[in-house]
Amino acid sequence: MLPGSESWEVMDFTKNLKEVKVLTVVQQAARALDYPVYLVGGYVRDLLLAKPGKDIDLVCVGSGITLAEKVSSMLPVKTKVSVYKKFGTARLSIDGYELEFVGARKESYRQDSRKPIVEDGTLEDDQRRRDFTINAMAISLNEINYGELSDPFEGIQDLKRKIIRTPLDAEITFSDDPLRMMRAIRFAVTLTFDIEAQTFDAIVNNASRLEIVSMERITEELNKIILSSKPSYGFKLLFISGLLQKFFPALAQLQGVEKRHKKAHKDNFYHTLQVLDNICDSTDNLWLRWAALLHDIAKPATKRFDSQAGWTFHGHEDRGASMVPKIFRQLRLPLNEKMKYVQKLVRLHLRPIALVNAQVTDSAIRRLIYDSGNDLEDLMTLCRADITSKNHEKVKKYLQNFDKVEKRVMEVEANDQVRNFQPVITGEIIMKTFNIPPSKVVGELKESLKEAVLDGKIRNEYQPALTFILELGKEKGLIPDDTAKNP
Repeated sequence: MLPGSESWEVMDFTKNLKEVKVLTVVQQAARALDYPVYLVGGYVRDLLLAKPGKDIDLVCVGSGITLAEKVSSMLPVKTKVSVYKKFGTARLSIDGYELEFVGARKESYRQDSRKPIVEDGTLEDDQRRRDFTINAMAISLNEINYGELSDPFEGIQDLKRKIIRTPLDAEITFSDDPLRMMRAIRFAVTLTFDIEAQTFDAIVNNASRLEIVSMERITEELNKIILSSKPSYGFKLLFISGLLQKFFPALAQLQGVEKRHKKAHKDNFYHTLQVLDNICDSTDNLWLRWAALLHDIAKPATKRFDSQAGWTFHGHEDRGASMVPKIFRQLRLPLNEKMKYVQKLVRLHLRPIALVNAQVTDSAIRRLIYDSGNDLEDLMTLCRADITSKNHEKVKKYLQNFDKVEKRVMEVEANDQVRNFQPVITGEIIMKTFNIPPSKVVGELKESLKEAVLDGKIRNEYQPALTFILELGKEKGLIPDDTAKNP
């Protein structure tokens, strides 16, 4: 919520600043070095939005590294300074705050790189190089004008209007550093602002420049969009601007509706965004949100038209699961358990919903519980989010049916405890029972036992399981070893 009755032009920041005690030390250190120093960027923006954070950016007219080391030496507690000489910056952590120091600078760019050529500059030079007007404001920490706001590009007005706008010509700003296009959309989403028309046009015009940005940096911004309260807004901006097609074409290809013989399928792009928004009401788990984003990713590849059934997407869950590793690799996402988690949820996302439409059997539920394991609750959350329709009564009915399925799943799990279960009769017991070496038949017996438990034919208890194995072994011509009655 924005400050209401106060005039921003004459706001007194001194009280807010003095509450952050480390800033007093910064002021003293800068005075000792004769360095003018200023708060800049996101901290100033958020201070004006009445929600100051813990990340504090400081610009000095001098060496940011020298100032950080001076501040560290004056702190009552020894604090390590992290120095990044290549970038001329330094960081230190104190009292829960992260302070980053940099010397004021001006920048120029080459056509083939977003890495600027940097020279020492003034505060005005530093503000001019900032990405957006709302990030180009500064507050003085100097004695002569302590707490004074410098706003050369009318960032305050843009905060009032809830507008994302570049300080200089947007065409040049985005061509110089194309990552700023992703940041513009990220700020629009996280602040619920609009992107000024000329600024957005410049994003459209410079979308192809995104190719000089590393995928790691693109994905870093993408994840922040996904973690926002309504990521669909960001993905719509990415799609309309043409950026999404540049780095994530598989998602963009979901967009569109095809109609044949008066039969049309839903727009899977906008359905996916609705599912993503739905799941954001239930979880902050980035990877569960990724599963929502990718759950229908293979629908374009599996789309078929049948004169009787209409449009079908048979097998899109399995095809989608097989696409997840490639997508993670392309987007430089982690190829570890997080990827496998997303892959599993994509593969299983239709299973619970299928139980809504069918006669629910305990056997089907046991298999769902076993296959989803520790991710059962997340799978159910995904499936609930996947229930979308323009017909609100239809959604209400489906959700009510899903409530019944979810309740039944929990009842079966509590009664049968098959989640991640291991058959009580192990391969070693089978080999001792029939006096046989490790072989294919041992695996077949174990698999048959597992299936019998999941089908509810026997409980996963030692004696009934052993009896089952003995009978099955006899059918296969195996002779029990009398000396192994109690293996």
